[in-house]
Amino acid sequence: MYCKTMKTNSFFYTALLVLFATSILTSCEGNRRGSKSTRIVYDSIVVSKQIPLLAENDTTLPFSDVNITFIYPTKFRDVESLARLEKIFKGTFFGDMEYDSMSPQAAIDKYVSDYTERYKSLSNLYYEEKSRLDGTTPSWYWYYINTNNKILFENDSLLSYAVEYSDYEGGAHGSYNIIYTNIDLNELVTISEEDLFMPDYFRKLTDKIVQSIMKEYNAEVPDSLLMSGFFTIEDIVPNNNFWLSKDAINYSYNQYEIAPYSMGVIDVVVPYSELEDIILPNGIIARYFKDNK
Repeated sequence: MYCKTMKTNSFFYTALLVLFATSILTSCEGNRRGSKSTRIVYDSIVVSKQIPLLAENDTTLPFSDVNITFIYPTKFRDVESLARLEKIFKGTFFGDMEYDSMSPQAAIDKYVSDYTERYKSLSNLYYEEKSRLDGTTPSWYWYYINTNNKILFENDSLLSYAVEYSDYEGGAHGSYNIIYTNIDLNELVTISEEDLFMPDYFRKLTDKIVQSIMKEYNAEVPDSLLMSGFFTIEDIVPNNNFWLSKDAINYSYNQYEIAPYSMGVIDVVVPYSELEDIILPNGIIARYFKDNK
């Protein structure tokens, strides 16, 4: 009986030691992974308000309808990396270096304050035009601004997102545009076409984009696109306004860039499988999307 008890206790303590050692190794490995993780945690600031043009608080009088949503990173690999990533987000959203050193909330506050000041500065012109119209309220002083950003693609190495901007500031119609940003999360730098393709890519990529548009508009030859409303074939070239998805590069051409306002934003999708002859060896696409080409 004594020997059996000793063997049982020995087995029990050995099992405990193995379990303890395994838990320590697992914890350490988890910590190592956590210290290198590129997982991003986001927060957002939302502004939705009406800014009156005049001092009177009367909704029958002109106002600007303001809607802003700013998504920004709050947690990332380490403090320095988070600061760099946040700076890129602010730079692409606000478009001015003066916002770089501000917190996201302070940047939004200044952005709205500057817009409010610009809009309210139109009040004297409003009164002048109303007087010329014999007291009729000029309808083109009802403004709006809608700005937001959204994440389109993200993995451990790459992030692609869009900033959308639309507004009305008088005239026949409002405007809308979309700008993409792609970030190498390992180097924390933005990505351009030169990071994706071989030096002589431009002409070949142009042809692939034109071919993709031709398929979309059922055009048999490039010149047929003119019948669909495009300005000239020469305007359709790579414009660095792209985002990267799992299996394709996605371009957008904003209003008036290659076609009239009425045609809106022109989206073009070119699969990686059609780009193998110009993809930069060991470049971004080759490294991060190798299995999807």
